[in-house]
Amino acid sequence: QVQLAESGGGLVQAGGSLRLSCAASGRTFSNYVMGWFHQGPGKEREFVAAITRTSYSRTGYRTYYADSVKGRFTISRDNAKNTVYLQMNSLKPEDTAVYYCAATSRTGGYTTPDDYDYWGQGTQVTVSS
Repeated sequence: QVQLAESGGGLVQAGGSLRLSCAASGRTFSNYVMGWFHQGPGKEREFVAAITRTSYSRTGYRTYYADSVKGRFTISRDNAKNTVYLQMNSLKPEDTAVYYCAATSRTGGYTTPDDYDYWGQGTQVTVSS
């Protein structure tokens, strides 16, 4: 069992930045692929970013992003702190949503909600125009 707790959401103007954090407790954090999803009002939960559990010697962790956030958002992890981060830059009003952290120990795809076993409660991000 893994418990996840997001923080760092808030209200920001378009073009601004926020950094979300997700603190994990329970099982060994380094065994889990970590992901971020968001869910806007009346919408389904959508993939934002994911980071692998393995850091490769030459390239580090592999990261995956939704097309809508590529070049603006960066996912990272600190296994010593049991925390995954989502740095969000150049925010747009359409980024407004509840952002959820998720974890999985499975292998395979990492871009749909069904790929993940554990979820946080979410943190609200609101971007004003």
